[in-house]
Amino acid sequence: MKFVDEASIKIEAGDGGNGCLSFRREKFVPRGGPDGGDGGDGGSVYLVVDEGLNTLIDFRHKRLFRAGKGQKGMGRECHGKGADDLTIKVPLGTLVKDADTDEIIGDMISADKPLLVAKGGWHGLGNIRFKSSTNRTPRQTTEGTLGEKRTLLLEMQVLADVGLLGLPNAGKSTFIRSVSQAKPKVADYPFTTLYPNLGVVKIAAGASFVIADIPGLIEGAAEGAGLGIQFLKHLSRTHLLLHIVDIGFDADVDKAVDDIHVIEKELVSFGRGLEDRPRWLVLNKTDLMSAEDVDSFSDSLMKKLATKMPVFRISAATGSGCNELAQAIYQWIEKGIEKGIEEKRLEKVQEEDQGDLNDE
Repeated sequence: MKFVDEASIKIEAGDGGNGCLSFRREKFVPRGGPDGGDGGDGGSVYLVVDEGLNTLIDFRHKRLFRAGKGQKGMGRECHGKGADDLTIKVPLGTLVKDADTDEIIGDMISADKPLLVAKGGWHGLGNIRFKSSTNRTPRQTTEGTLGEKRTLLLEMQVLADVGLLGLPNAGKSTFIRSVSQAKPKVADYPFTTLYPNLGVVKIAAGASFVIADIPGLIEGAAEGAGLGIQFLKHLSRTHLLLHIVDIGFDADVDKAVDDIHVIEKELVSFGRGLEDRPRWLVLNKTDLMSAEDVDSFSDSLMKKLATKMPVFRISAATGSGCNELAQAIYQWIEKGIEKGIEEKRLEKVQEEDQGDLNDE
């Protein structure tokens, strides 16, 4: 299936039904009075998460979605029937924007929370509503209001704990194959990865995390070169970035430093906080060098980078060091979760203490 991660659709909520102007006309009922009923409400449009979807390809052909209109009011105090709401299924992780204002309407990260994107029109009032002691034969009615209409930009962003970064052929796909059951394409030419791949890394029973592999980045990716700009956004939800660096045959420290700076520059250019995201350096293809050369290369690289970024050495092809890296990632994520829980607990305690002070 072709991976589609952006789509533009038009949605139209239903208009409310008009109120009815009617009077009773029955034998033996003189001066029957008004009996026009209200119209029905128009249908609203909701987005809901379907966990069975993993692409926006369904919106490539159908781009207009309309909810039903409310029925008009009728005589004998009969109200019009309200229209059913329209629900549109989207994949988990879909970001919803207003195409005209670029305003973020919602983020579809929960299957239990439908998102209202267009409100249906309200019903009009029938003339029976305007009956009073001084107005026995009202001829006033109101029309139903119009339903909302808007154009939505749907942007799918994969949900993963860890994202992989690196130049083409750095070994990202090989790494994700090594630590998970995902089977992305692997070959000896650039851009074998054409769309994001997700892999679940299982550490033990009940202990796992999700890792995302995106196409390799090249210089200018944030401006649209290569495939980077199309998929960099999929890293915006991750907690940790793994920067894979190829140190195989003919590896040169100065070239490796330049390659790392290329990726860092693209993260800064793309923005969205990616440049500040925690990042680990992963030196890959260590099986192509001796242990002494790997140590020497790593020491020289870190001196020239002048950074305290954590460094790991692996061979994705042979699996060497991959399990240790996966364990370290899981422990880091668990500590982050515990820290977040503790921070929320402290915030709650502070709010309660502040509430007690206010009561006093």
